[in-house]
Amino acid sequence: MTEKNGVAVYCASSSKVDPKYLSAARDTGRLIACAGFDLVCGGGVMGLMAAAIEGAVDAGGRAVGVLPEFMIGKGWAHPRLTEMVDTPSMHVRKETMAARSRAVIALPGGIGTLDELCEMMTWHQLELFRGPVIIVNTDGFFDPFVSMLERMREEGFMRGDVIPAIVVSTPAEAIEIIAASDSCK
Repeated sequence: MTEKNGVAVYCASSSKVDPKYLSAARDTGRLIACAGFDLVCGGGVMGLMAAAIEGAVDAGGRAVGVLPEFMIGKGWAHPRLTEMVDTPSMHVRKETMAARSRAVIALPGGIGTLDELCEMMTWHQLELFRGPVIIVNTDGFFDPFVSMLERMREEGFMRGDVIPAIVVSTPAEAIEIIAASDSCK
């Protein structure tokens, strides 16, 4: 693959969440597919991840799941994935997702989502990843995190005095940014 056509989506694998988050994930997958991008995600069978996969596939798009061998062995791969990429570790999983993606979207999630998001913000800051890193702040979910990022910036802990992510309220806003970004041209 010479051109990165993927949009990496980081989000919860938990299904024990408010339906508004599942709806936003499904909409994100659908919008990615409708924009002509591949959804690149952790490939899980539950939660927001499953909703994003189903949204992309139902809209006629591709859903690429990147899973470490141990997760595949536990049966955690979504059966509707268009493509499944088997990796030896979580670290290689994150590298593979980034390598296949022109942009990153973070939806609500737990510690795994924050891990992936923070790593990509670091890579963006270091210019190891040049596409947009976008936080979809559904119903204010990320408000405490965004406040912490702003405090880091105010206290001088952000390189160039810039938070290496764009915060939006809806999946549609995220897709507009990706479609307009230089990495998509």
